[in-house]
Amino acid sequence: MRKLCCIYVLIVLCLFSACKKKEQKTPYDFEQIKQKKELTIITLNTSTSYFIYKEEPMGYDYDLAQDFCDHYGLTLKVKVAENTNKLVEMLNNGEGDLIAYAVPIQTGLKDSILYCGLQQITHQVLIQQANKGDTIIKDVTGLIGKEVYVEDNTKYYQRLLNLNSELGGGINIHPVNEDTITSEDLIEMVSQGKIKYTICDEYIAKLNKTYYRNIDISLQISFDQRSSWAVRKDSPQLAKALNEWFQQNGNTPVYKGITKKYFELSKQTFEGEYEIPKNLPKGAISIYDELFKKHAKGTKYDWRFLAAICYHESRFQNNLTSWAGAAGIMGLMPRTAASLGLKSEDRMNPDLSIGAAVELLDRLDKIFGKVSSIEEREKFLLAAYNGGNGHINDAQALAQKYGANPYIWEGNVKKYLELKGNPEYYNDPVCKSGYFRAGQTTRYVNDVLRTMERFKRISPK
Repeated sequence: MRKLCCIYVLIVLCLFSACKKKEQKTPYDFEQIKQKKELTIITLNTSTSYFIYKEEPMGYDYDLAQDFCDHYGLTLKVKVAENTNKLVEMLNNGEGDLIAYAVPIQTGLKDSILYCGLQQITHQVLIQQANKGDTIIKDVTGLIGKEVYVEDNTKYYQRLLNLNSELGGGINIHPVNEDTITSEDLIEMVSQGKIKYTICDEYIAKLNKTYYRNIDISLQISFDQRSSWAVRKDSPQLAKALNEWFQQNGNTPVYKGITKKYFELSKQTFEGEYEIPKNLPKGAISIYDELFKKHAKGTKYDWRFLAAICYHESRFQNNLTSWAGAAGIMGLMPRTAASLGLKSEDRMNPDLSIGAAVELLDRLDKIFGKVSSIEEREKFLLAAYNGGNGHINDAQALAQKYGANPYIWEGNVKKYLELKGNPEYYNDPVCKSGYFRAGQTTRYVNDVLRTMERFKRISPK
């Protein structure tokens, strides 16, 4: 009997030992990542970290992660979290290898993640208009008696409440809780003079200053906050590789170029009306008119429609490349050009560029074929030409979900495209392309159509 008990205990111990072995995780650090030749980042859809523009993935954090992957010969994969809380949860669940997003450095998180890679120090700043003659607030006491608009239930709203208390009251705080208004919308409203002041993080302010040159972002209104990328605790090799890479590459032209692309290069479109060159014959619009006519022949597109697109892409200048990489007179992106059979340098050939643009319009025309009239469909084509068809498809899906007409632009698809700057909408399962900054695209649609009518008056034939 005693012998049987010993055998039983031995079996139990063996089973327990086997279970313990099963519970032990297989190491998955940088060595395994290099063997697999694939790095998966977890990030957020924002104007600074990761977004899709003209069907190409972009973003400051994304571009830096891509450069790191290029250095080690890795394929970059992206998983998007719904919010900052989900970032750490997804990382520790093994859904990705690296949080490529500025996570605030907090003592409470140091037990579950390793901060590494991109290190940032930021703070909140006041956004105020800075046109000629404007009085610039240079001290927080200057906010007393002023009206400041900020998104409700955000860290910015909480900071304003704290600042107001520190000053003994006097700031007129306007919490905005409309689902159509984001922090970046408020910055645009400051630029346009619709409101006087708002606040946001400095890095967001810097990016938006490349869109709106008439804003001042110099007044700091909070303490510095440190933030960083992060990996799991059991990925010290990856953390070490990231730290070393950032230390060694911080001053390289590629790294500096990425920073310049998002936080320095102007995102503004052309300003002012186009003056027809005096050396052109009467009724001519540009030196490329015959090419527009050649490529419009046999299509459903008026040649002046093509000319209007060209005008708003390049002002008929063939030596321009935008901050995002669009080049040539028709503003073609590298990936789009390649899909149309063009080499990158071919975009600078006006004949090839216009021909490819017509092919792209034909492709988009098939995608939006259910939009009945050509006049209405042109709005969809222009929006997709400017921002990428993925975002327009998302806006159609949102319109359908909320009972609007997915085949009508004004008041329907346009409305939901504008809502794609809000997490509540771009995180909706029906959306496949995530965050989108719609203001430039919606203006582009109106501007091109208005310019086409102007060109028709200048050149009736």
